[in-house]
Amino acid sequence: MKTYMNGRKGINRCAISGRCVGEARTGQWAIGGVLLALALVWASPSQAQSTLLEDALSATWPGMVEGATVVDWEGKVLKEGSNGYTCMPTPPMLTGTAPMCLDETWLSWAEAWQAKESFTAETLGIAYMLAGDEGASNIDPYAEGPSEDNQWIEEGPHLMVIAPPALVETFPTDPDNGGPYLMWKGTDYQHLMIPVGAR
Repeated sequence: MKTYMNGRKGINRCAISGRCVGEARTGQWAIGGVLLALALVWASPSQAQSTLLEDALSATWPGMVEGATVVDWEGKVLKEGSNGYTCMPTPPMLTGTAPMCLDETWLSWAEAWQAKESFTAETLGIAYMLAGDEGASNIDPYAEGPSEDNQWIEEGPHLMVIAPPALVETFPTDPDNGGPYLMWKGTDYQHLMIPVGAR
């Protein structure tokens, strides 16, 4: 989690300009989101689709790009694929960056989470978010923003793993432990976060 949002050590991270890192990043995301929205409005349909494809595929590693399916948030297939992964661009309601690529197990997980239905992983599932994310609570699967007690974390490039509970429940929940951590522990949607780059 970003220290400027949740009160962890090092909260005073103001730049020379007097703006805190978090404020600068939030402002950059807001500007970026507005510019992306304007670009999509003014762009031709093929340019808009190209922008969505580029965003969605930024979630994964180069070797997966060619074979990945890409869909938008309305379910429209933007690119057919054959490797079992489905990539989606940053959700339109977000101003930051949060594209993702999910395997079949993760797609089932996502459907259950979206419908608030029970889910238990029976097989291993791997998802890629190599462009990072805009943030989520580490303890509440449905939190919509940071609060005093929901352990909001903005993660850099990472993988996510779901597996039968017995395989993941012994991992720590502390996102600052220096390695993988279990997000949403004790819920049907718990999953292992594996950072692979700086926040």
